[in-house]
Amino acid sequence: MPDRDKLTYTNGYYSYCTAIFVDIRDSSGLTQKHKRPTLAKIYRAFISEMVAVLNDSPYVREVNIVGDCVWAVYNTPSKPSIDSVFSIVSTANTLKKLLNVKLKKKNFGPLKFGIGVEYGRALMIKAGYSGSGINDVIYMGDVVNQAAHLANKAGRGWADPIWAGETFAQNLNDHNAGLLTQNYEFGMGTVRKGDVIQTTMNDWIDETFG
Repeated sequence: MPDRDKLTYTNGYYSYCTAIFVDIRDSSGLTQKHKRPTLAKIYRAFISEMVAVLNDSPYVREVNIVGDCVWAVYNTPSKPSIDSVFSIVSTANTLKKLLNVKLKKKNFGPLKFGIGVEYGRALMIKAGYSGSGINDVIYMGDVVNQAAHLANKAGRGWADPIWAGETFAQNLNDHNAGLLTQNYEFGMGTVRKGDVIQTTMNDWIDETFG
């Protein structure tokens, strides 16, 4: 994927990448349970910590915030780089446990996440009003849309919190692929699902917070 400074208002680049979306489930329920100062603290904690997790990768190109959703794009030209991003997914899922431990001490929460991830081709363009200084890099394509749809479905009710697209899952090594179960979702095709965590981080949470 090209650097931002290579983009102009007249060019664009097609590149293969991985997109991750992390969304809070039942946001409307939080607004009914908590007053605005409390909501602000919850959302700030979620967003700041999730941005740190998603940004902690040599393959990351963009991390963005849209409402209560945090999403990121990664330059993943090889299968090992895709496995590395899967590690980011499991860390993001484990962060839920850490946040909920801390929120419980304040009598807040708990939070539920929906995490969607997919690999594919995206069009990277610069959009805005020339000369105004108001612009941004936009990622367009099925990979971004699919990851967003997967995150929207994941973590609802009894659904697993991680939903991975089939193309992403096919590029994982055997161990990582084996941590996900395969299901068919109407309108979304074959989806791999799971509740994968980072065991080292999970053990640290248990040891630190009991």
